[in-house]
Amino acid sequence: MRLAPSDVLASRHRTIHRAIGQQNLDALVVTNPFNIRYLTNHVGSAGTLIVTRDRLFLLIDFRYQEAVSTLQASAAACPTLHVRPVPASYDEALVDALCDLNLAVVGIEAAHLTVARQEWLARTLAARGSAITLRSTERLVEQLRLIKDTFELSIARDSAARLEAVADQAFATVRAGVSERDVAAAIEGAMRAAGYERPAFDTIVASGPQSALPHHRAGARILAPGDLVVLDFGGILDGYCCDLTRMAAVGTPSPEARRLYDAVREAQQAAIDVVRPGVPASSVDAAAREILVARGLGEAFGHGTGHGLGLEVHEEPRVGRPRSDAQDTRLEPGMVFTIEPGAYVPGFGGVRIEDDVLVTASGSEVLTSVPRDLRIC
Repeated sequence: MRLAPSDVLASRHRTIHRAIGQQNLDALVVTNPFNIRYLTNHVGSAGTLIVTRDRLFLLIDFRYQEAVSTLQASAAACPTLHVRPVPASYDEALVDALCDLNLAVVGIEAAHLTVARQEWLARTLAARGSAITLRSTERLVEQLRLIKDTFELSIARDSAARLEAVADQAFATVRAGVSERDVAAAIEGAMRAAGYERPAFDTIVASGPQSALPHHRAGARILAPGDLVVLDFGGILDGYCCDLTRMAAVGTPSPEARRLYDAVREAQQAAIDVVRPGVPASSVDAAAREILVARGLGEAFGHGTGHGLGLEVHEEPRVGRPRSDAQDTRLEPGMVFTIEPGAYVPGFGGVRIEDDVLVTASGSEVLTSVPRDLRIC
């Protein structure tokens, strides 16, 4: 598994140290495992990270101590990392560490630390005689993850390229008489063969009327002549997610199926065409939506146009309609997200086409290279 080199981690640390200072915090407690991985290379189901203005303290239990020791002796060692063992409770070990560090104002990741845990920490710190103030923060590390660095982009390109072999196997399996589950199994086997660690999400194979359900999971339905088939799959490579949707037809598609496909294909291209630095993410959504509205399919497109990709399969930026409760993200070089408009007609079927797109200094780069034609199987 490729891990971020020490110099890449050091660059990330400089940015998060600066962000902590700008927030007038003495430290940030990081509990989101994806954020911990991003900052330290620690991969595990447990761990707590304290980031001060100049150091990092990783709290881990016995299960991960040898792995972290090995990591710290490698080229992927985390700079300025101090490891603190967790003998029993992570929260008790966190209180001990915060008291030892003599901090005043400590940020917590509000989206990842429950109210119950926050209240327990505050009570326990007070009982210990500590004057530490816990302050909620939002998306400090996620804002760093929004712009992919060169290490991450090398994996993103590799991951996207490997989808070609997976798509070939998917199309080879689609035919009348085969179940959705059989196609999904073939896709997931091909992902393993291509080197992915595991699927990034439950593989979607939606056929016939089921293709009108955007998040239908592969079931027992048998593919039949005339079906539209949505094939939505992605893998995790070295921790990073890719995501692709392609369309197949079992036999000759009907005029209505072709109409849906052509409209979605045009909408997707319109969205890709507007991607460039400085453009609001909502404008990408609007470009796709305008085409579908013009084709009489506005009501058939009920979800957003895309989502960010990285260590998580759904992360920032959100590519959808503007929201009153959130600021619209302006695109910047290094952002990676999907563009996946769709149109769904209940009782008939649906179409979705999805690619992974990188914002570049001059426009965009489509990372996924599987042909977008409606594949006749």
